[in-house]
Amino acid sequence: MAKRIFEKAIKKEDAIAQAKRYLANAKETIAKSQIDRYGKIYTDSKYVREGAGIAYLAALKAFDGWLLGKGISPDKLPKSIEEYWQVEKKIPYNGKLSSDFTLVYQNLHIGAYYQGLVSVNTVKEGLRAVKEIITMLEK
Repeated sequence: MAKRIFEKAIKKEDAIAQAKRYLANAKETIAKSQIDRYGKIYTDSKYVREGAGIAYLAALKAFDGWLLGKGISPDKLPKSIEEYWQVEKKIPYNGKLSSDFTLVYQNLHIGAYYQGLVSVNTVKEGLRAVKEIITMLEK
């Protein structure tokens, strides 16, 4: 199995800081796309796709930070989305975390990144969910 390359996030604080940075970068990237005159559709899917991918990674970085804070070593962090879903099930937030992670996965990763969805509301809802995940897992 290939070794995982790390961005030097070996502490919870570092991973959470990276997650926040990724989210800020995602918002900057998405902002490069104009919105149609009705305020409903981004006009350049390239920037939306890039930003959605970055935002999705921000959520995963937040999960990594939570795990590092629980004493998991960096080489034992999840390597697949299925492993991240298993981690999510172990974190008690009365379904709020699960709902937000579902929004991030469906709206940003599948919808905007893979399928090229450009709905302003869909993307903004996904970005809000990423911010909520970071806030919850930072505690």
